[in-house]
Amino acid sequence: MSSVALVPDVLGALDAVREAPGAASPADFMAARQQMAFTLGFHIILASIGIGLPAITLLAEWRSLRTGDPVYAELARRWMKAAGVLFAVGAVSGTVLSFEMGTLWPGFMDTYGQVFGTAFALEGIAFFIEAIFMGIYLYGWDRLSPRAHFATGIPVVIAGLLSASFVVTVNSWMNQPRGFRLVDGRVTDVDPLAAMVNPATPVQAVHLVLASLMVCGFIVASVYAVALLRDHRAGRVDRYHRIGFAIPFSLGAVCAPLQVLAGDWAVRFVHENQPIKFAAMEGVEHTQAGAPFRFAVFEIPNALSFMLTLDPHATLRGLDSFPAGARPPGEVVRTSFEIMIALGVALLALAAWWALSWWLRRRRGADLPWHPWFLRLAACAGVAAAIAMEAGWTTTEVGRQPWIVYGVMRTEEAVNPNPGLRFGLYVVLVVYAVLAIATISVLRRLRRRHRPVPVMDEPRVGSPV
Repeated sequence: MSSVALVPDVLGALDAVREAPGAASPADFMAARQQMAFTLGFHIILASIGIGLPAITLLAEWRSLRTGDPVYAELARRWMKAAGVLFAVGAVSGTVLSFEMGTLWPGFMDTYGQVFGTAFALEGIAFFIEAIFMGIYLYGWDRLSPRAHFATGIPVVIAGLLSASFVVTVNSWMNQPRGFRLVDGRVTDVDPLAAMVNPATPVQAVHLVLASLMVCGFIVASVYAVALLRDHRAGRVDRYHRIGFAIPFSLGAVCAPLQVLAGDWAVRFVHENQPIKFAAMEGVEHTQAGAPFRFAVFEIPNALSFMLTLDPHATLRGLDSFPAGARPPGEVVRTSFEIMIALGVALLALAAWWALSWWLRRRRGADLPWHPWFLRLAACAGVAAAIAMEAGWTTTEVGRQPWIVYGVMRTEEAVNPNPGLRFGLYVVLVVYAVLAIATISVLRRLRRRHRPVPVMDEPRVGSPV
């Protein structure tokens, strides 16, 4: 789905804005950042579902082809209908973001659009491929052979992953600009491939794709966790809801430990390439040897230095070693980073509970964890995953401030200098509120149109549910 690579610091101090002839007023500058942050925060969850839901759908349809179980087929059919609705809404919100890049940040687009424009063009191609095959997949139910229909869903998943990856190259370029030279303030010697394949691209692409799959998996599973809680209170067992929970939750559970590894990779990359952002993330105020690891009220002496270098006495740079005008708002970055870590660990623990129960079931015939407390936590997992993703993006992009292109262009140099930007923010808030209400209404109507499916015998030990 179409996206964009800028999350402005919505909580940054206004004193970061430098008044200059023709510059936007502090109020308009802050409004532009808030509008971009809000619209991207709205869109990124839709984009995550657009990446993950087709993959979950194909997993269900693959199980249907292997087992002939109509429950899997019905789940696949319903999930792809929901994906179609959210794809359309995501297309709208992504288009808004594309316009905002030009209307809110013309200095950025005018100067560097030729450098990263190829990535957006490729993203557009991937987006159209995704849209075409999603239409074929939705229309092809009961019109194509089962295997041919399954095959039409594969390009939807691949194109969604490619679309997200191309957009990430723009964001990674903003953090590690490459593929051009600045001569007297003018961009020359543009190399779009070098811009796309910058050092941050592999790190951010892997981190985002895993995060998207996790978010989608836990959001979808949380819906069925609520239904399972209702079934539990009613004293019945609904296999449809169990399978509907098991497939997406298993995807999220598999991605959770992988995301921990990807997150560690990302933090090490930031330490080496954006030390000021790293200092803000970890709350390193002063340059010191043997830096402790701090989390909330806990502190482990020398641990941060050891984790990064295997030397407990290694010296790490603090925020005080950088000019005051080049520092990001430390409290925002630190808080968002801690929120992301805390929620990530909680989701990892929940995934471990699920994995342990699965292993015990295969080994000893124990049941999967349909305990009400597990289901209550699983019902919260979707919201937790979404908040963790928003916190992660805030950490990444606010940590880059005051730069829109790291070390090259400051954010206030890119903003539209015309007055009245704050009125655009008011309009966007109203429009997006209407869009959100309409989307929820349509999804609720889809849920109410659920068709009952035949109930098969209880599956043998070791099968998914």
